[in-house]
Amino acid sequence: MVKVVIVGGVAGGMSAATRMRRLDESAEIVVFERGAHVSFANCGLPYYAGGVIEDRDELLLQTPESLAARFRLDVRVRSEVAAIDPDARTVTVHDLASGDTYVENYDELVLSTGASPIVPPLPGVERALILRDVEDVDRLVEQIESAQSSGAPSAVIVGAGFIGVELAENLRHRDLDVTVVELADQVLAPLDPEMAAPVADRMRENGVRLELGTQLTSIGANTAELADGRTLPADVVVMAIGVRPENALAKMAGADLGERGGVVVDDRMRTSVPHIFAVGDAVEKRDAVGGGVAMIPLANPANRQGRLVADVIAGRPVRAKSSSGTAVVGVFGLIVTATGWNEKRLRAEGRAHRVVHTHPQSHAGYYPGAQQMAIKLLVDPETDAILGAQAVGGEGVDKRIDVIATAMAGGLTASDLADLELAYAPQFGSAKDPVNMLGYIADNLRTGSTRTVQWHELDTLVAGGASLVDVRTADEFAAGAVPGAVNVPLDELRDRVGELPAGDLIVHCQVGQRGHTAVRLLAGLGRPAANLDGGYKTWDAGQRANAPSASPDIAEPPEGTPCAKLT
Repeated sequence: MVKVVIVGGVAGGMSAATRMRRLDESAEIVVFERGAHVSFANCGLPYYAGGVIEDRDELLLQTPESLAARFRLDVRVRSEVAAIDPDARTVTVHDLASGDTYVENYDELVLSTGASPIVPPLPGVERALILRDVEDVDRLVEQIESAQSSGAPSAVIVGAGFIGVELAENLRHRDLDVTVVELADQVLAPLDPEMAAPVADRMRENGVRLELGTQLTSIGANTAELADGRTLPADVVVMAIGVRPENALAKMAGADLGERGGVVVDDRMRTSVPHIFAVGDAVEKRDAVGGGVAMIPLANPANRQGRLVADVIAGRPVRAKSSSGTAVVGVFGLIVTATGWNEKRLRAEGRAHRVVHTHPQSHAGYYPGAQQMAIKLLVDPETDAILGAQAVGGEGVDKRIDVIATAMAGGLTASDLADLELAYAPQFGSAKDPVNMLGYIADNLRTGSTRTVQWHELDTLVAGGASLVDVRTADEFAAGAVPGAVNVPLDELRDRVGELPAGDLIVHCQVGQRGHTAVRLLAGLGRPAANLDGGYKTWDAGQRANAPSASPDIAEPPEGTPCAKLT
């Protein structure tokens, strides 16, 4: 009979424990959890804080009693593992309820210690809250209700990542005056600037004040001070800057740690210490795009690793796969998704890439209720491999990013997306699904049927002598145009080609489709041109994001790329 001790519950730990029981009825399985709850929906915490989830008990998935009854697990909450002796194969446990300390032996040890929120050492920071477990959300709800009783309650959220924007929405549901403070000059770092701009717009439209490119310097009794000296009202302060791996136990046991503090594991979740495994947010993952290591604190990989480590202990021949970091968040009705690498990271790594922007409808436009989305696809120009994608919009966005993430995992190329046979009916999609359209464009770029330039390259190219031709209608042009563009509507372009300026041409429409038609038409008339990828809509989003200051390294088109020289 093998004895498996698991440190930490929730996603990774409880997946390991329950899977282990299903594989081995005779195993002795002990789970130590420092908190009061071993199995809860931590992704639901912001929504309970906002009143969307009304019943707190809905967050509690399993209890020690239910786990004992169904799986014969020995689950001990409020039990903190304080030390590990890897030679004796024992752990020292501190019972937080009684104050007693005792030693427990193990045959195999699984560390599922997770990650803890980053809290900077600011004056007054002891008043700030975090959001990691049920006890944290209880404290947050208590402060919200206390602030509401005093009238005109206010909240400051530090950090505009997934948790920060979810909290901002939910605290607005509670009618708090909400300010989000973010050191970067955009919300949601996994997105590129032009994709993050609509998210920031939606947050502001719903009453969230964004303080980007700044930081908190101190917290008062009911205020918070910014680096520029301004003071914000702050009855409630929540730190949502990010997380760091909880590696103290692994380090104590002598396990190897990576540069960012993650526990180093092999493809069977084994640490460098015999008989000690690690799973979840505390461990390094293998990155699906670059092949290196990455910290990806998401529920899906944690659950998968928990299941996998039980298989390994049970003697099954399994191996962990790489992770693309696929994620989704809802922001005031917007669905925001990403998978793989973004353009910022690709440029920082000096990796060649090709970009496709589209703005398709969620389903057939003639069927009522279609919603527009923005999709960005990043492609390796030599291999046509998909490097990453982002999508922002209404219904159907999550479905498209999941298809792209699956295509990446299956080794499909960007052009292969055109051949995917996806479910179609007018109320669900289009005969040419948005994913198919990405494939068509990727194939056109791969084969040289069209050429594109990016929104952040436009100023440099125009300054170098290229002329910009807007092929939208006169009404669209009058409603908003790129400075310096000449308006020649697509349907008039064939007859008015002689009016176009000499030299290099860049054409654009609203979202890119008419621009592609114009490029092909002009090529047939002996006037090669490039299309502004994603059209006016993408360019406009980039301007709103103030992206040149956000990403100065992408302002110049790199020498030798298709957009560095148009003809």
